[in-house]
Amino acid sequence: MVLDLLVIGLIITLYPLPVMAFVLVVSAPRGLWKGLAFILAWFGCLVAVIAIVMFLTGGEPPPPRSPPATAGLVIRLALGIGLVAYAEYRRRRAPGTAAPSGDSHALTSRMDQASAWSAAGLAVLLQPWGMVGAAAATVVEADLSQSSTFLALFGFCLLASSTLLAMELYMVFAPERAALVLTGLRSWLSDHKDPAIVFACLTLGLWLVGRSLYDLTS
Repeated sequence: MVLDLLVIGLIITLYPLPVMAFVLVVSAPRGLWKGLAFILAWFGCLVAVIAIVMFLTGGEPPPPRSPPATAGLVIRLALGIGLVAYAEYRRRRAPGTAAPSGDSHALTSRMDQASAWSAAGLAVLLQPWGMVGAAAATVVEADLSQSSTFLALFGFCLLASSTLLAMELYMVFAPERAALVLTGLRSWLSDHKDPAIVFACLTLGLWLVGRSLYDLTS
């Protein structure tokens, strides 16, 4: 479980779309507060998903080969296949053209006027729910009777939020330099987001498919 959560958390934190949106959030007026709201909503979603799974399982992993355990593996397999299919769809899709500067300015203007609540809602909207669902199916195996399980679950939430946390702290301690660096990062991601999405979805999808098939057949 720990290794699977590590891989999922790493892919989530590097997923480009939330990173691009977060740069807009922290670059807006009162960006630090909006960024904090974004992070709290993002982190809260992860915690809520894990809490729901723990409530449903009672904090005890289902016995091997039992229907709940098999169902969890089947869900992970289906999500993995879905991620691979989505990666192939993005790869085959004709390369998009860069967004017109007017659209970019309009998006920035809307973010300038957005509230912290809007930033929090954006975090919920941009959560990569397919990947979070894979984490939820993995957390079914968690055993809350072991203290190490709490560390693993908290570590997953922290890892999945680490890029956002790093950018927020960068803006706190070096706002001028951070603004330049993050603007450059967003520009780079705008030009490379499709290959990054394909790589992230394909990598995690193949990992989930391989691990699920192994567990189902071993």
